Amino acid sequence: MDNDKQTTYYNFKGFFKYISTVVSWTVFVLLIIVGILLLYYFISMRLYATHGEKFEPKFSVYTIVSTSMEPTINVYDVIINTRVDKPSDIKQGDVITFTSTWQVTYGMTITHRVIGTKKLDDGSICYITRGDNNTQEDQACVKENNVIGVVKAVIPGLGRIQTFLSSSLGWLLIIIVPALYIIVKDILKLFKLSKEAKEENHNVDNNKKIPKNKRLEQAYKDLLKVKKNKR
Repeated sequence: MDNDKQTTYYNFKGFFKYISTVVSWTVFVLLIIVGILLLYYFISMRLYATHGEKFEPKFSVYTIVSTSMEPTINVYDVIINTRVDKPSDIKQGDVITFTSTWQVTYGMTITHRVIGTKKLDDGSICYITRGDNNTQEDQACVKENNVIGVVKAVIPGLGRIQTFLSSSLGWLLIIIVPALYIIVKDILKLFKLSKEAKEENHNVDNNKKIPKNKRLEQAYKDLLKVKKNKR
């Protein structure tokens, strides 16, 4: 019965350790990703403040808040855009992020798919766009200088974590959860060390109770067993 209890204890301990490791690494990786994105955003804002409106970063990161591109890109997905140096690099079917010039959404940042192009009187290219979830094309075509970049990567659902971490509760949990994990881990270590110390003291006390000649006799028997096993 004792062996069964001990086996159950070690199985539970191993399972708890496995879950703890998975959760720790998952949280760590997510925090690293969000941290990198936030750091890049901060650096971009600083460069933008230094260089003015002419500054165009090579990469830009946005969190989707509209359903217009579902199911390709969903709400709270994070997109990574790369800057377009040549307008001809944008092809039909590409998903682009741009600054809207339509009066209803003027100045808003929008991510839609290119469904066609047309040339303006000055020879520049204007992109006709539409959201995958929309039935009609956008009212205003997108001029070259309004294109922010082409979508190169989509990170599903990361915006939820980003939004949560930017809240007061999120920042609080970033501090509390790791701290609680470290505290619980240290407490378990203390319990383990305390148990080992008690067992060691118990063994010492038992040895003291055994007469000296008996201890010598037991040591001699143990030595014979060791020699026998070596043979």
